[in-house]
Amino acid sequence: MSSKSLPYSNKDILYDNAKFRHRSVFKVINQTLLASKVKHHCTSCGTGKFLALLMIFGIAYLLLTHTSSTGSVSYGVANGSRNDTYEHNISGGIRFGNLFRRAPRLPPQLTPDQIGSSGPNWVDRQENVKKAFIHAWSGYKRYAMGFDELMPLSKQGVDGLGGLGATVVDAIDTAMIMGVDEVVSEAGSWIEKHLSSRISEKGQVNLFETTIRVLGGLLSAYHLSSVNQGTNSTLKGPEPAVYLETAKNLADRLLSGFTSSPTAIPFGDVVLRDPSAHPAPDGLSSTSEVSTLQLEFNYLSTVSNDSKYTVAAMKVLEHMKTLPKVEGLVPIFINPNSGEFSGNNIRLGSRGDSYYEYLLKVWLQKGLNRESNLTYLYDMYEEAMKGVKHRLVRKSIPNGLVFVGELPYGADGDFSPKMDHLVCFLAGTLALGATKGITKEKALRDNLLNFEDLENLKLAEDLAETCFQMYSVTSTGLAPEIAYFHTEEFSDGHLDGGNKSSKYLNDIIIKRADRHNLLRPETVESLFVLYRITEDPKYREWGWQIFNAFEKYTRVDTGGYSSLDDVTTIPPHKRDKMETFFLGETLKYLYLLFGDSSHVPLDKYVFNTEAHPIPIEGATKRV
Repeated sequence: MSSKSLPYSNKDILYDNAKFRHRSVFKVINQTLLASKVKHHCTSCGTGKFLALLMIFGIAYLLLTHTSSTGSVSYGVANGSRNDTYEHNISGGIRFGNLFRRAPRLPPQLTPDQIGSSGPNWVDRQENVKKAFIHAWSGYKRYAMGFDELMPLSKQGVDGLGGLGATVVDAIDTAMIMGVDEVVSEAGSWIEKHLSSRISEKGQVNLFETTIRVLGGLLSAYHLSSVNQGTNSTLKGPEPAVYLETAKNLADRLLSGFTSSPTAIPFGDVVLRDPSAHPAPDGLSSTSEVSTLQLEFNYLSTVSNDSKYTVAAMKVLEHMKTLPKVEGLVPIFINPNSGEFSGNNIRLGSRGDSYYEYLLKVWLQKGLNRESNLTYLYDMYEEAMKGVKHRLVRKSIPNGLVFVGELPYGADGDFSPKMDHLVCFLAGTLALGATKGITKEKALRDNLLNFEDLENLKLAEDLAETCFQMYSVTSTGLAPEIAYFHTEEFSDGHLDGGNKSSKYLNDIIIKRADRHNLLRPETVESLFVLYRITEDPKYREWGWQIFNAFEKYTRVDTGGYSSLDDVTTIPPHKRDKMETFFLGETLKYLYLLFGDSSHVPLDKYVFNTEAHPIPIEGATKRV
């Protein structure tokens, strides 16, 4: 923070007020002796003198040597190797030099209005995000309404997610949260008129993508349109029952992914019109995909009073509990025919990420009932995070950015300093797991944080810093899809991000094939969660910088936003694709980051992996 933004000047701090003027330790001791001699004649005896001297020397010894440690937080992080340890020490102590430092003059008291006027206007910044959402929607509505995604440069739509109008369903709860009633009405009307027939007529869809985007979007819209909490909208659009009945129609067909499999692990591809299901061409399912269905199916069972959805989905996690793991870490593929993991590749990027996220969130979803028969989920989460810290967390050189790498050949293979942007979800998940959605201040005040929680919260903040630097190190201020980190074993000085003023230019390596940006949400998701939990304004400022970079380089004047080919060059070439998650996740998280923390609170909602808020059982009004 610059001195310009301080609510008082440096002159106030340096002012030499005689009332606070320093006296040396020796003068204090001498004056104490004199006062003691006048007031207490017992010092004339040998015993009194001895006790007085003993007390004086004891106090001096304590002042010079005492340190009051409140504990340290550390986790194993190699600085390019497994032997070095990164340690965060939260300890305090009295340094000798501090005894001779002049006490500063206290700053002047400011009124609340003066304090509020000295910082940025977050209401205005939140409004800018809303305008960006409206601009994105306007391009989609004009050129691609009913298609899955917009190609903003070609001004046409494309179906890459099964043809269910994925952008419409992904975006509607964002519009509800922002209070953009016109979009709520337009999207809701399209869902009411067209989506059920699409579901009945369409062919193959991916079980995971359809669940998190379409089923999750419908269920969130159902909840937000049924209760006022969590939305600024006046609830235009169809009746809530429309969203629920459409969700049940879709889920009934998606269930064939579970019932067609010979094991608890579902097939990854579902044909909606039959309905039927089959495995992917290679016979495998992604670990993250089969374990990232439970929030949605659980909530559908709750609101429909039909247990078949939660029974099918929870069997997956119950089965995965029994499978062998490496300190809680699992391979990224699983075979639905055998029910066993396939291969050795361990990572928290693509195909692995949301397995770890849903272990925590499905447990949180159960609210007061989470301690009944679901403690195994939190136990699996805790074990996995210990495994992450022990086996995957490292520090870059020369500046020590903390990152999460990969084990492409398993626990006994070589470590890779590769980190997908997708991994940036982990910072928010770690923070959420530490405090369970309440603020750090409240958790500390109520003595709810143990050593492991503090360690995970510190790691969360370190990873958020790294993820932000993945943005700031590039010429555009936008992150690449994948980054590598400079370690003792891995280096390539010719593949930097392009921002020569960045301190971390030599820490982050961006290969040419990885320089694209897909408008992803994971970093701003974690900034949102960390701001809510720590209340540290830097996370808002980082989010504002990222939003401005999106506005500057990805906005298309005729409507919509576009992915980029290369974030290291200016001007960057646009890819002609606006992903559904830009409206469903990225802009939603930015809007909530800049808003009031009581809006969709983290102790009452869990966000599915597509940022659709699902109410925690017992924490919100039952619909």
